[in-house]
Order: sequence, then structure tokens, then C-alpha cells
Amino acid sequence: MATHHIHYGNKRIEFDVIYSNRKSLGITVHPDKSVLVRAPVNSDYQKILDKVRNRSRWILKHQDHFESFLPVTPPRKYVSGETHLYLGKQYRLKLYESNQEEVKMIRGYLQVFTKDRTNKEKIKTMLDRWYRRHFDEKIEERLNLCLDLFKNYDIPKPEILVRRMKNRWGSCTPHGKIILNPDIIKAPGKSIDYVIIHELCHLIHPTHSKAFYALQSRMMPDWEKWKQRLEEMLS
Repeated sequence: MATHHIHYGNKRIEFDVIYSNRKSLGITVHPDKSVLVRAPVNSDYQKILDKVRNRSRWILKHQDHFESFLPVTPPRKYVSGETHLYLGKQYRLKLYESNQEEVKMIRGYLQVFTKDRTNKEKIKTMLDRWYRRHFDEKIEERLNLCLDLFKNYDIPKPEILVRRMKNRWGSCTPHGKIILNPDIIKAPGKSIDYVIIHELCHLIHPTHSKAFYALQSRMMPDWEKWKQRLEEMLS
């Protein structure tokens, strides 16, 4: 497999080509925005370039779609008064010096008790652990709710993998596992549902085909609203 490219206007589209025993050319845009062309053995290279060039607008549209999953939460300073998100709501950070180290969420505040309030790395680690614990609880809850929508499709409950991804909130593997960015716990519950439903739809329709979007809209008619909330909340 080698990397190739074409130019479309001022855009450069890079793509990989895999030759195999198949009858037609196929193009896939992956969540990481990479482009893969599957071509029959002995395909004419010019025909491959023409195919990619003819599908350029479609490729760029899907790359733009995946770009919208880019987490862009501003860098945290971990000082008292700073705003942090949890399930779409804002909480003020309060730091307390204490021999007992713990994090509590009380009356609109994320309260961090630690021996050294100036140790930002320590505070970050404590908050990350708090978020991860709540992530595990809430994602399990949201996944079960979303799976109930798909009961007619006989989808086995997927394993959830957690991975901090630069360019997306969620993805799924060829083996049916769903990968979620841990920062999604900061988004509203319905926005989390949108990402989970999006990936569950991919277990039925791997590409962003008309059938995929029809299924997604059937499972969550207002998905565009919650996708937008996700982008606004974490931008």
C-alpha cells in the first residue's frame, strides 16, 4: 500500500490504494480523515486518479464531518474559580488544603481537597480520576438506553474502549468495539447519546451512506441539534 494524492482547487487529498480481487473501485473516508481506495488487481492507475478526482467533493464533505468531532476544550489552569464542565453543566473549581485528598461535587462546585493547592499536576490527576470514574458509570447507563433503541437489529452489546483522540469524539472498530473520547463526559447526556447512536449505526452501516443517515435519523430524529450542542459546549 502506497500513499498518493491529487489536488482539488486549493485542497490536497491524500489517499492510500489497496489492490485486491474485487470487481469495482471503492473509496472509504475513515474517522481519522484518511482516505482508502480499494481497487481491482491490474487497475489502470489513471482510472483510480479519475475516480478520486470525481469524488473529491464527497471526500472533502466527509472529512469536514469528522473534523467537527475535534475536541477543542480550552487548556485548564486548575485554579479556584475556573469553570469545568460535567454533563453539559458548568461547575466552579474550589481548592481546599486538606490532609484527606478527594474530589466532591457540591452545589455547583467541584471541590478539590489536597495537601498542596499549588500543585496543578496533582489537581489535574485528581480531577481526571474523578471524571473517569463518573465516565464509567454514566457511559454504561447511556449505552444501555441507546442499545434499547436497536433491539430489533440484534446488536450484541459492544465493548467500550476509552481513548483520548485528537480528531474525534467516538469511533468503532471493525470488530464491533466502540471507542469514546473520555472528554465526552463533559457534554450533555443527549449529546453523548448522539455519539453512541452514531457509532451503533456504524455497526449496521459501516459507511456514511444514505441508509446510515436514515437509520441515525430514525433512532434520534433531533441528532443534528445534539451534535451542534456538543460542538458549542466544548468549543
